[in-house]
Amino acid sequence: MKQAFRKIVSWAYGSRRTISKSLLIFPFLALPLQAEPIKLMAFGDSLVQGYGLANGDGFVPQLDRWLDAQGRDVEVINGGVSGETTAGGLRRLDWTIGDDVDAVLLATGGNDLLRGLPLDEVAANLDEIVSRIQARDIPVMLVGYRATSNFGAEYSERFNAIYPEVAETYGVVFHPYIFQGMADAMAEGQIDRTSAFQSDGIHPNAQGVALNIEAMGPKVLDLLDQVTAPGT
Repeated sequence: MKQAFRKIVSWAYGSRRTISKSLLIFPFLALPLQAEPIKLMAFGDSLVQGYGLANGDGFVPQLDRWLDAQGRDVEVINGGVSGETTAGGLRRLDWTIGDDVDAVLLATGGNDLLRGLPLDEVAANLDEIVSRIQARDIPVMLVGYRATSNFGAEYSERFNAIYPEVAETYGVVFHPYIFQGMADAMAEGQIDRTSAFQSDGIHPNAQGVALNIEAMGPKVLDLLDQVTAPGT
């Protein structure tokens, strides 16, 4: 009986020693698997690219920090191109958004508006961009733009209707206005136009970007909630 007991103890001790040696040789076996960060592509024009701003003040780095403050493990990728129209975005879409992208924040159309481009083309381009992204099972958030009165009431009304129509068609997360944070702060008298824009009167400064991200942030969280992080 005692001999049998010694064999059991010897086997158990040897097994533990073998496992311990394995952990010394392969220490990663003792570590819990960590989920990779969600990769969020911010795809759009100069407002996404960060035109005129220092590296840490643009839309992408500020959104990255905002999400980090919310406890979200997200890598925000800068897919912005200054001066780009919806047609340009459509042309580069497939090779810009790689297979490793988990979600897309789409903010484009401002340059179409500034140039007064045909609205049927703008609508068709946005429709095709969202359609192609969804066809790859990638969640999309569409950010809207609003027209000024430069091209007349009819043009402005039609332009402003494009974004909610596309969002409804595809059932994507929708943030109605890219400058919403600045617009809210101006309406409440917290800032004036000159303090939120760069000298060109078109692109927001660092403060303006921060306000806009704060306003759209909850919708970005809704988008991320549609994603399962790789490795989980």
